[in-house]
Amino acid sequence: MHQHFILFKPYGYLSQFIYELKRKKKLLGELYNFPEGTMAIGRLDEDSEGLLLLTTDGKVSEQIRSKKVDKEYYVQVDGVITPEAIEELQKGVEIGFDGGKYKTKPCKAFIVTEIPDFGLRAKKIRDERHGPTSWASITVNEGKFRQVRKMTAAVGFPTLRLVRVRVGNVYLQNLKAGEVLEVPDFKLDISI
Repeated sequence: MHQHFILFKPYGYLSQFIYELKRKKKLLGELYNFPEGTMAIGRLDEDSEGLLLLTTDGKVSEQIRSKKVDKEYYVQVDGVITPEAIEELQKGVEIGFDGGKYKTKPCKAFIVTEIPDFGLRAKKIRDERHGPTSWASITVNEGKFRQVRKMTAAVGFPTLRLVRVRVGNVYLQNLKAGEVLEVPDFKLDISI
């Protein structure tokens, strides 16, 4: 019987269970006693946080990764993001990718007016002396390397904190950083 998990991946952890280089890295297996054969569906880089789906079922993993499932991120940016920048994000922006340029697909984006409570991050972002910050929601269904970070930088608002809050119709819910929830399945609408 396969097992499925929802994890709030904390900042500073790799989205993997094995790391073969000599440098010490924090791995997912340090957060919970996952069964053998558990794999992350997709990835969040070491500096990103939030919703990560895990499973022991390779077919489920491939099915989800091969579809264009919406992924929603809450992004804390440097400065007060403008409606014009949001509009640019919605239309798609040019980012660097694979040594060239890539125009992102149109996406959903809006300014988040209520500051989300994700708790404090393990590494302080910065202090107030450096100017204001703001939050935006960005929903994409593609996953280029560090895409959301590159998108906000392209419109003049570099990302300070990135938290994935949704994959398809699976939400982070009220999990805190490092918490794991075992679920019977993901109930994703992936009939795209």
